[in-house]
Amino acid sequence: MANLPVIVGFGGISPAGRSSGLNGYRRLVFESLDLPKRINTLQNLGSLMGRINKDSDGSWLWDKNTVLDIEKCLMENTLDLLNGTLVRKLETNLFDPSQIIQNKNFNLIANNERGMQFSILNKSLPRVLPKEWQFLSNNGETTSFNISQSFQINLAQFSQSPVNTAGQLPTGFDPASLYASRNHPRGLQLTVFGASDALDSMGIEWEKIREKVAPDRISVYAGSCLSQLDVNGNGGLLQARLRGKRVSSKQLPLGLAEMPADFINAYLLGSMGTTGATQGACATFLYNLRNAVEDIRRGTHRVAIVGTSEAPLTPEVLEGFCAMGALADDAGLRTLDGLSKDAQIDHRKACRPFGENCGFTLSESAQFVVLFDDQLAIELGANIQGAVNDVFISADGFKKSISGPGAGNTICMAKAMAATRHVLGEEKFTNRCFMQAHGTGTPQNRTTESAMFSRLAKEFGIKNLPVLAVKSYLGHSVASSAGDQLMATLGVWQDGILPAIQNVDSLAQDVTSQNLDFVLEHRNTGTTAFDAAFLNSKGFGGNNASASVLSPTVTKAMLQRRHGKKAMKTHETEHLKVQELRESNQVKAREGSTAPLYRFDYNVLDDQALCFEGDAINIRGVAPSVSLTPSSAYDDMID
Repeated sequence: MANLPVIVGFGGISPAGRSSGLNGYRRLVFESLDLPKRINTLQNLGSLMGRINKDSDGSWLWDKNTVLDIEKCLMENTLDLLNGTLVRKLETNLFDPSQIIQNKNFNLIANNERGMQFSILNKSLPRVLPKEWQFLSNNGETTSFNISQSFQINLAQFSQSPVNTAGQLPTGFDPASLYASRNHPRGLQLTVFGASDALDSMGIEWEKIREKVAPDRISVYAGSCLSQLDVNGNGGLLQARLRGKRVSSKQLPLGLAEMPADFINAYLLGSMGTTGATQGACATFLYNLRNAVEDIRRGTHRVAIVGTSEAPLTPEVLEGFCAMGALADDAGLRTLDGLSKDAQIDHRKACRPFGENCGFTLSESAQFVVLFDDQLAIELGANIQGAVNDVFISADGFKKSISGPGAGNTICMAKAMAATRHVLGEEKFTNRCFMQAHGTGTPQNRTTESAMFSRLAKEFGIKNLPVLAVKSYLGHSVASSAGDQLMATLGVWQDGILPAIQNVDSLAQDVTSQNLDFVLEHRNTGTTAFDAAFLNSKGFGGNNASASVLSPTVTKAMLQRRHGKKAMKTHETEHLKVQELRESNQVKAREGSTAPLYRFDYNVLDDQALCFEGDAINIRGVAPSVSLTPSSAYDDMID
């Protein structure tokens, strides 16, 4: 009997804001929210952006000035707050897109027979002098040379980026300022914030979980696709020599793609269980989710923290994707909208999945989910947000273009749909599911993914499958893109609003729509309209993954069927305390009085902390013990 991986916590940070408490999701559907939810969403954004906080005397501050009516203040500044979210024109907090540095070679040619003379500080002299340099003199501080022929030099140039749109974290939000970041790459800063947000969202203290679960039965799977490529990670490592700088001792290790998992273990949880990261290009989140699902289903682990953190907004990454013709650059947007060279571009409308489009929009995001096995979820009164039914991965097989789509995505999505049908039954499957499309906003994606969805809907007997595409709001966060989808999916089950495919008034002519219902306007369906969702990811290299996620209603019904009404009644009682802490954590977040969990040099253990007792290892300060009693799958093959 397999354990059910129950979603008990979810958090992170994206261009829509904080993910826990449905805050990120509610930014997507803001126009369809009632007034109290709008106020809470604005309050959370204002806190993240450093615009509001609650003073020690209980008064509210807006831009450090006391305000008497915080709700009135938020409503008056609604547009200001909303404009600092989602896909928008590139800001200058990470780099200036109008001043992209690029070294260029120049040939200097002497104007007369005497050549060119120049001097260099002695401390700056190259170790090996170029053979063309003729020594003239040295005055102790500088050395003079003469060059009689042409001479090549390398000078820094500055240019305007052709791409000026991105899915950026809320304006003013600086994760490095929230804890002792010590020159951490931005992707790791987002990891600390996002994973902390997910842990807070549970409403269960981590120490309580550690008291119930052996350390080797907790797993952490988290990473990135592109690794940490800013100046504090691999970007700075590779740039250092060319920019005349020194490589630091931190850049290489902190640049590793699996470092988000390492940070969660080392500085947040103190976890000593299974860890790692599986990379699958744009499907990386689902690759890691599959690892966790398998752990819990097999019973080898009871708790899993899964996530991805991607901070790809650097000039080099933008240039790389731009060279592939993958991004929506300014020239493409002008052509698409029939604008003149000098006309103002609406950068907020750059990403248009399944509409007339010209490329995707790069984004930064970190998303994390906490899974319990079903028994633990009931025992601890966990907040049951849904369950992961299954995750499937398929490669494309032989390819021509390594970045082009292939047949693998159809296979893994068909498996996800079949697995969902098996759980729900035919009637609910065909009428009560929706699709979270990869929906990048490229011409190739709109044709291939829509054709695949249409074919599968027909094959499985679905006449009107709702299709969503959250990248129209958030952009493409690469490894975290399916995490963004999951964040929105959990919101649909709590608030009952399907977020529209933004920026698309009508589908492109080459989009296949048979048996599909592309949601082009926010749709209030209620919280019980859908029993399952499909998450879809397509990645370069033929990395395809699809997930089947079950609603809270279906999950609770499954738990009651297995554990009985009495157990569920006990869960309800325990859940009251959990809900109280969850709500308290959300209030603190809105008031700006919360901080990420970060434990540097805390309770560091060595080999002396381990004590062997029979078939177990006891760890000082950690309970329960680690069992050394094997559970072999090969008993029938051994004596």
